[in-house]
Amino acid sequence: MGSAFVALTELELNRTTEQVLKLEDPNSLEDDMGVIVLNLSLAVKQGDFKRNRWSSRKKRTSSKSSFIRSVRLSDSLRKNQLWNGLVTITLLEGKNIPGGGLAEIFILLKLGDQRYKSKTLCKSANPQWREQFDFHYFSDRKDMLDIEVWRKDNKKHEELLGTCQVDITALPMKRTNCLELPLEKYPGSLLMLIAVSPCTGVSISDLCVCPLGDPSERQQISQRYCIKNSFRDIKDVGFLQVKVLKAVDLLAADFAGKSDPFCVLELGNDSLQTHTVYKNLNPEWNKVFTFPIKDIHDVLEVTVFDEDGDKPPDFLGKVAIPLLSIRNGKQSCYTLKNKDLERASKGVIYLELDVLFNPIKASIRTFRPREKRFTEENRKFSKKILSRNVDRVKKITMAIWNTIQFLRSCFLWESTVKSVIAFVVFVVTVWSVELYMVPLALLVLFAYNFSLVTTGKVNNTQDAQELMGLDEDEDEDDKESEKKGLIDRIHMVQEIIIAVQGILEEIASFGERIKNTFNWTVPFLSVLACLVLAAATVVLYFIPLRYIVLIWGINKFTKKLRNPYAIDNNELLDFLSRVPSDVQKVQRAELKPYSSSSPIRRKRSAL
Repeated sequence: MGSAFVALTELELNRTTEQVLKLEDPNSLEDDMGVIVLNLSLAVKQGDFKRNRWSSRKKRTSSKSSFIRSVRLSDSLRKNQLWNGLVTITLLEGKNIPGGGLAEIFILLKLGDQRYKSKTLCKSANPQWREQFDFHYFSDRKDMLDIEVWRKDNKKHEELLGTCQVDITALPMKRTNCLELPLEKYPGSLLMLIAVSPCTGVSISDLCVCPLGDPSERQQISQRYCIKNSFRDIKDVGFLQVKVLKAVDLLAADFAGKSDPFCVLELGNDSLQTHTVYKNLNPEWNKVFTFPIKDIHDVLEVTVFDEDGDKPPDFLGKVAIPLLSIRNGKQSCYTLKNKDLERASKGVIYLELDVLFNPIKASIRTFRPREKRFTEENRKFSKKILSRNVDRVKKITMAIWNTIQFLRSCFLWESTVKSVIAFVVFVVTVWSVELYMVPLALLVLFAYNFSLVTTGKVNNTQDAQELMGLDEDEDEDDKESEKKGLIDRIHMVQEIIIAVQGILEEIASFGERIKNTFNWTVPFLSVLACLVLAAATVVLYFIPLRYIVLIWGINKFTKKLRNPYAIDNNELLDFLSRVPSDVQKVQRAELKPYSSSSPIRRKRSAL
């Protein structure tokens, strides 16, 4: 297919660079053999540890290339993982982008191993993104911020339109810098805001020196998140401490019946890892990790891998723990799950978690956009996921249809008693209703569902488990279909199918999140919704609607005048994005150790 070469003398030490290599074949009649894009890093091998060349599944930020053969973490690995600052980039707009009026435009931002992709905008030479991205900053590294402008035509062909670079180390700390960056070798420029700020709260330590183990340090951290400091450093929502103690009865990944396990802890875009314990199915790590919390609705993911030399590590198990479900200071045993978090895997892991946060900061953060995730792999078509999303949408559609049919039966007097009651309720409601009664009625619905939940008459996880209770054969069907080239046969419509799959998931998730808000699935969010509705009831009772609409309109019209660089958002959608869907409820549910609580296992045993 072609070959290319890399001159190592052109690489800089300890810096990751991207190179586009043109493939050549002297025996081929083709002029263009294509290109291959590589991320290259040149480093010096030191000491008794080796560098692995695998990248994380979701291309996380922290360097996970150094693995220690001893039980104790070396200082070099600690330093390699711990970031001490944040680079906040607000991508505002482009000016005179070449070819921007002929194709859709998007931006790629890269800082070391961290990558973000902006949303793709419609055809315009002056596109406006208004997006914010957070990068981890390592003061001892000299990484440059690389920015690439790409365009994508109707045939999904992507073309590089221009590049530019920013030296982050040259920017002043604790200050927002407004930069207009000209594209190199191309006309046009990009306008963005870049702020570099220090970051604390990231650490790796042994059990004997854990931060919250010292009473004075615990008191100091608790004081930082007390109510009186609610409006100081609004982005610093809380503090998370994770003690990774041990794992038991892990899956054997080696031919000798052993594994070389290590743990990766991920909280949003933050990622840290333990050392490797070699040739052991019952490893003991006994390490303490701390993270700053930027959103209390984030989920801590702990994944156990088997180190496999220079090859990508083998997956052994995973757990997902919502921060709001943590029981402080209590050692817990979590059953490991498969990659999809849908059913149990082999082995358990022992963790002890502590979370401290400011509820007011957390509430304010709930109504702001979620942090964007680093660039992930493209989603693939799956018959199982598509079928599940269709069932989820069908369930919501049937609920709406049944409501419409009920109203229709009342109008047609199919049941005299039911129609009379409905008619009386309609007349009384229309005659006496006031606008403030709308949020009041929603509060009553919250109270009713809360009584059902507390009395045990409603099981919040039952519907979700039934939804996830799919036969294992469907997973096998997906694998067989890939072997038979199903994806190849429908290549021309694959992107449409993936888009439909994603749209169905968004529709189903939106309806399920509204339902789960009223069902008290996350009490913190339901209480917050009740407080907002109570405030809306009081405001609507005392203030005429025309004044409220007037204030809302003035705020919308003058927002850009007051803050030209403001990022627009929808508070209601931001709130709902924190509520888990039925699928997420199952993925985050805690399984009892060594139990057959998996929905699939229960279904098989029932058969």
